[in-house]
Amino acid sequence: MTRMPSTIAPGPRDPVAESSETLVICVFAGAVGEHPTVRAVNSALDGALLEQVRSAEFEGKADQLLELPTLGRLKTKKVVLVGAGSSEEASSARLRSAVATGVRAGTSAGGRLVVVLPRNDSDLRVAGEGAGLGAYRFTKYLTGDRRPKHELSRIDVCLPSKPIDAAGKKALSLGAEIASAVAIARDAVNEPPNVLVPEKLAQIARGIAREHKLKIKVLDKAGILAAGMNLHYAVGQGSANEPRFIHLTYQPAQQKKPAPRGKRGSRNRNEAKRIAFVGKGLTFDSGGLCIKPAQGMGEMKSDMAGAAAVLGLMAAVGVLRPELEVHGIVGAAENMPDGAAYRPADIFTSLDGKTVEIINTDAEGRLVLADALAYAARLEPDLIVDAATLTGAALVALGKTYSAYYATDDAFGSKLENAAREAGEGFWRMPLIDELTDQLKSDVADLKHTGDRWGGSITAALFLREFVGGVPWIHCDIAGPVLSDRAKGAVPKGATGHGVLTFARFVEALAE
Repeated sequence: MTRMPSTIAPGPRDPVAESSETLVICVFAGAVGEHPTVRAVNSALDGALLEQVRSAEFEGKADQLLELPTLGRLKTKKVVLVGAGSSEEASSARLRSAVATGVRAGTSAGGRLVVVLPRNDSDLRVAGEGAGLGAYRFTKYLTGDRRPKHELSRIDVCLPSKPIDAAGKKALSLGAEIASAVAIARDAVNEPPNVLVPEKLAQIARGIAREHKLKIKVLDKAGILAAGMNLHYAVGQGSANEPRFIHLTYQPAQQKKPAPRGKRGSRNRNEAKRIAFVGKGLTFDSGGLCIKPAQGMGEMKSDMAGAAAVLGLMAAVGVLRPELEVHGIVGAAENMPDGAAYRPADIFTSLDGKTVEIINTDAEGRLVLADALAYAARLEPDLIVDAATLTGAALVALGKTYSAYYATDDAFGSKLENAAREAGEGFWRMPLIDELTDQLKSDVADLKHTGDRWGGSITAALFLREFVGGVPWIHCDIAGPVLSDRAKGAVPKGATGHGVLTFARFVEALAE
């Protein structure tokens, strides 16, 4: 599915003397001519590189790009300069973005690509992530002349003036593996909905479980009903592609069994030993009987991006092996209009016993999540995090590059914000306004599952909060950033894999 290089590895001591298709040099703003590799290339080209830098007004600003063919005067065919912003504002996100931008610029030539970082103490794990993310291309369904003409076979990563040591090699390799985990999420969202049905999500989960030796449980349609997940069952009952419930479990090798949670909540509000991630997996959302308009319906293949993020996270966890128990839970279904489809005014009993009146069958994701959250709460975790392309209201509020998130615990919420900043992904905390819960009162059931139009992302979050059983909880409404209409930095055009890097950093922070 994905076209990524077979090898991301430490490069040569002297990248200028090596044969390659493309030489990428990451530079800081205002210091372009000070980079030792830039100086070496400029000397070999008799000053042509820095002359082009001046002519093109290339300053090294974040993700700024300059390409120059060498016309046979170097062993590399093309030199690419990419800006990493100012050295004073250097960050993991900036470096990852710069490396990805440079690698993407060199993928069309294929062959061997060499990347030189902006400084000797660069984060090599982040560079590995950026290299893998920048090289990503989804080409599974391209044939004939549409298929890319060249394969990128190898990416070599170098420091400016010293070789990469053993620790650096390990970090670079880890970064490449994390990028592969993000690619799992991207691939899943990029797949067409006739291929990526709920059972296909389960197959992806089984593959992750096999590769990383995780425990897995998958419930089919009958199993979902027998388990009492009536909301999940209702959403999927109108489709010929039956729903699936997926539960992956990672446990540290030497983990001691955590003490039971007390009546007052978490064992320690400053730490977590068990965390559950829950993903919305609507592999296609037609809106059900409350059918969506045709315009834009094709994008509803991405309505499983929350599930994709959770599966990508579990692949990353399998590589990171943190000292923290992690559960990945996915409620997968297809929401279709059929004679068996659920209807407005239906009432169903959720897994935790609350009855729910259906208002709009196009608000199906929160129903699947409600049962999945109740299931997660029974695991007695210290924290539940869910990811879902839940509302258009979040997209209206924050645009296409930020996710809305809601947290019932400030300390955990702050940790997620810090993780997102390091990952270079946009997350913005939103308020849980309790007075809006009145909108969820039903005259004929415990709850109705939608409120008014205004504050729609908030009322959706308040509905989900009813099912977490008092466990500290973070809800991520990721509708905007899961698809991108253009490539920029570490983000490609199409599926982005949004959330995987943030959640992986978050898990690591909790494990520390």
